[in-house]
Amino acid sequence: MGIAESLRVERAPAPIRSRVLDNLRQAILDRKLAPGQRLIERELVELTGVSRTSIREALRELAAEGLVTTIPNKGTIVAQVTVEEARQLYQVRSALEALAGRLFVENATDAQRRALSSAYRAVERAASKGSPAWLAAKDKFYDVLFDGAGNEALRSIASTLHARINLLRSLSLTRPGRAAESMAELAEIVAAVAANDADAAAKACSHHVEAAGMAAFSALAEEAAG
Repeated sequence: MGIAESLRVERAPAPIRSRVLDNLRQAILDRKLAPGQRLIERELVELTGVSRTSIREALRELAAEGLVTTIPNKGTIVAQVTVEEARQLYQVRSALEALAGRLFVENATDAQRRALSSAYRAVERAASKGSPAWLAAKDKFYDVLFDGAGNEALRSIASTLHARINLLRSLSLTRPGRAAESMAELAEIVAAVAANDADAAAKACSHHVEAAGMAAFSALAEEAAG
């Protein structure tokens, strides 16, 4: 699917604003809108078929998520994440998810534990459906994990990193074998929860993030060299 087909917004019951935002965000995650690419409002209006106001609102939201940035005398461009920036993001994510895993074991209800296992199976089923479906299923897995952790401050901090982490996560999946490795790492988290082992859950969550980070660093380095 080309960039025009992926960005085109069809008239549907869902709010146009949300559909524009979702389409632009997914195009950035899929690298159809490349890092450093200038985003010209007039061209986006033509590609999406929506008003300039809707485009501006979407770009403001993407800027808040860290996916686009405005540079003086150049305009709005797709954000570029350096290896060092990615390394810092993954360091923070590792600490947050390790804490979430530990707190999940300590605080989650039986229903939430079942929901985590169910979410893991949903990730398995989505693995063959492509990156967008797989990332969406993983998002639901993390939603259950952070919900069961029972710490709203932790969830709030993690949510501020969500879009940029998804950008790196989609990039890490381009590495051969990374999807299978990721599934094995999620299985370790679920197993640790089932064993009621808070230390093991924290370690499994941290290991998953660190492995994802290594894949993302490698992909970023290749992208920069290419």
